[in-house]
Amino acid sequence: MAKNLVILGAGESGTGAALLGKSKGFTVFVSDKGLMADKYKSILAGEGIEFEEGKHDEARILNADLIIKSPGIPEKNDLIKAIRKKGIKVISEIEFASYYTNAKFIAITGSNGKTTTTLLTYHLLKRLGVNTGLAGNIGDSLAKQVIDDKFEYYVLELSSFQLDDMFEFKAHVSILLNITPDHLDRYEYKFENYVNSKFRILQNQTSSDYFITFTDDPVISEQLKTRELNPQLLSVSLSEKESEGACQSGADLKFSFNKNDFTLPVNKLPLKGKHNMVNIMAAALAAKAIGLDEDKFVEAMSDFKNASHRLEDAGEINGVKFVNDSKATNVDSVFYALDSFTEPLIWIAGGLDKGNEYGQIEQLVKDKVKALVCMGKDNSKLVEFFSGKIQKLEDTDNVKDAVQKAFALANKGDVVLLSPACASFDLFKNYEDRGEKFKAQVLELKKEVIKN
Repeated sequence: MAKNLVILGAGESGTGAALLGKSKGFTVFVSDKGLMADKYKSILAGEGIEFEEGKHDEARILNADLIIKSPGIPEKNDLIKAIRKKGIKVISEIEFASYYTNAKFIAITGSNGKTTTTLLTYHLLKRLGVNTGLAGNIGDSLAKQVIDDKFEYYVLELSSFQLDDMFEFKAHVSILLNITPDHLDRYEYKFENYVNSKFRILQNQTSSDYFITFTDDPVISEQLKTRELNPQLLSVSLSEKESEGACQSGADLKFSFNKNDFTLPVNKLPLKGKHNMVNIMAAALAAKAIGLDEDKFVEAMSDFKNASHRLEDAGEINGVKFVNDSKATNVDSVFYALDSFTEPLIWIAGGLDKGNEYGQIEQLVKDKVKALVCMGKDNSKLVEFFSGKIQKLEDTDNVKDAVQKAFALANKGDVVLLSPACASFDLFKNYEDRGEKFKAQVLELKKEVIKN
């Protein structure tokens, strides 16, 4: 067995992999080109695990038997090229962890919605008494949890980058929510490469496993015509279908699973918006696939709270609601957000453009948005596209000004929606920082309004 383990990247997943590697008898070396967080340095030092930061000792790394790579490191990186040339096996932390557990995996991917679906599935299983862990892009690293290996199931949120370095991993239930162009710089700007990456979630599944997918998605629909599926297909749709799976039918979500039909009333569910109906159907089907009782689903979901920065309630001032959707960093996410509201919207958007094509939301914006506040260092693309298409348009480069301008444009009963469609790095550390600063400014404005 390979014993010389090198881990590239010392974040949550890398540190977890190092701890698991040590517990399994590997000689472990952790290397991070950037500066490591004090928390992780302290953990590694406490366990006597060697590490370096701010550089890569290439000679030592190329002497590895096995390398675990951070998902953020691209294949075009010179060190990765050298590793590939030498033929050293490279895997992800998820793949490594899967070697050391007999737990079953519910694995979730998609361009949008995977965090909500993962959290909801985890919440549903936990509330229904299943001994469940949460990992992937959320929570503690899978590798660290596998050291004690105390869970029966793990619910995993997986990115395409993680899937690219997974080979023997097998999900009992795989969920693919949607596929829209994203991260194409990592896939030679070929959409088909990204599509293939997402479909890796099906690898190694057998006829006793399940594949849950949103068959209304045009890319997925086309792929299903040509791909051979081993697992049992459970279809999710927003229009009525006779296929095994779930669909929306008026005020109900209808389910058909192993000759068992049941419904969930939309008005009793914890999330709103068409995209969230897809997420709920996928989570409920996953719960059903592992044998849980649908009679308890509505009650079990009733106290679910979604992740921060995803259509998050950010407060109300004089009848104007503020909603933080800072995690919406692409146009597809904004489409879902806009589609979730019936109230008139003051939309705050902007940031670091990712090659956005705003045509796909043009009609929705015309129908629902009464004013647009552009927030970014360079708002020219947004301003140019939406000028003349929205009643009022404002331009700013700071969050305080954006919140104040949006409130000034709003009437009682309106919603101010931060749903940027862009990356945050022009003005903020990340989307979380953007969302937190937005919420803080709403709170400050509320204090001022009350005081006056």
